[in-house]
Order: sequence, then structure tokens, then C-alpha cells
Amino acid sequence: MGDPKKPKKKYERPRKPWDRRVLEESTRLAGLYGLRNKRELWRAAYIARKYRRIARKLLELPKEQRAKSEKIIIGKLQRMGVLGEGAMLDDVLDLSTESILERRLQTLVWRKGFAKTPYMARQLIVHGKVMVAGRRIRQPGYLVPVEEEGLIECLFELEPQAEKPSEPQPESSESPVANEAA
Repeated sequence: MGDPKKPKKKYERPRKPWDRRVLEESTRLAGLYGLRNKRELWRAAYIARKYRRIARKLLELPKEQRAKSEKIIIGKLQRMGVLGEGAMLDDVLDLSTESILERRLQTLVWRKGFAKTPYMARQLIVHGKVMVAGRRIRQPGYLVPVEEEGLIECLFELEPQAEKPSEPQPESSESPVANEAA
């Protein structure tokens, strides 16, 4: 079963972490989704890679042997909201890191408009202001299933943008006394 004191690592580091393309892409995704560190990004990439690896292994098997496993894996991804209805095993091979990141609670709170930015969404979740299906969830990386997506509630009201009060008009350089004399 494994030693409970030594949890299994849930991510893999990139092979070339200092490669320019890897750095630019990871920085872009971390900024877009409001991730705390690159490890959160690596974890999402690992999940996508894991399901793609499973799909490749299933494609090697004869059609009769893979039918049951194919239904299980596609059903799980559909419940997670990563794949749509009528998805095939080939669609699992097109799985990307972004599709996993879109299912995070932090991203969904931001996309639903409960927060102005993904960073604000993260703060609301960590501070316990977000509930999913009546449960307070404090992990921004929680992958929200499709059936719970509509049950996301925010206990924090976003204040509507107040319009700036009109600034007083500066008085003209001409004085009223000068106008009377003219």
C-alpha cells in the first residue's frame, strides 16, 4: 500500500526547465490561470500526460479487449468536464494542460464572475468564501466535476464599479469683473 508518511509525487518536472520556449509557455499559463508556482502547472500537465499515456496503451490492444476500459476512461473525463459528449479515444490524445487548468475551482470562480482576476479567485477560495455543493472548499486546485459546476456559490459580494464623481470644472481665466468692463 505504501508508507503514508511518504506521499507519491503528483507531478514531473520538465526535462529542460531553462529552455526559452518552456519558460515562456509556463510563465504565460501561470499568469493566465493565476497559479501560485510552477508545480501547480506541472501537476496539471502530469494529469493530461497520464490520460494520454493510458489512451495510447489502450489503442495498442485489440478492439474487444479495450472496449470496457475505453468506456471507463472516457466516462471519467466526461464527468470531470474535460471531454464533451460523444468523445472517442482519439479525443483523449488531444488532451492539453489548458483543458485541465480550465476545470480548476480557481478558474471556474474567475470565469463565472465571482472574482475580477484569477488571483482574487484564489484568495476567495483560500479564505473560505467559496462553496461547492454546500461544502466549503479551500483548495484552488480542486478539479470541479460537471455536476458540481452549477453548484458553485460565493459568499462574497463583488461591489459594482462605482462611477467616478464628476470633477468640478475649472473656472475660466476670465474674471466676471473683466467681462462687465468690456
